[in-house]
Amino acid sequence: QVQLVESGGGSVQAGGSLSLSCVASPYYYTYGMAWFRQGAKIAGIGSDGATDYLDSVKGRFTISRDNAKGTMYLRMTGLRPEDTGMYTCAASSYCSEAYCAQHAYDVKGQGTQVTVSS
Repeated sequence: QVQLVESGGGSVQAGGSLSLSCVASPYYYTYGMAWFRQGAKIAGIGSDGATDYLDSVKGRFTISRDNAKGTMYLRMTGLRPEDTGMYTCAASSYCSEAYCAQHAYDVKGQGTQVTVSS
């Protein structure tokens, strides 16, 4: 069974940056992957590298994946207090696209907390 482990959360002031990582074991490059915040999908990446973002993070957040390292990333810049929350890594065993519906992500990590202060 795939396990996902996030890291990189923490506290930052508004306007700051943070990078999150998600290591998958085992890693399947065919899986669509995504980041969720407080249970809502904010960014997705397909097996082909295509990406999809929630409007509120578009232009500020960048999702990426490194198949050789079995890792997905989320680079967050221009952070706002409303970005505060639990960030969870997710993967879909049957949808390989960036645009998978939220319910398609059947594997999730434990989450890492991000706190943005004003």
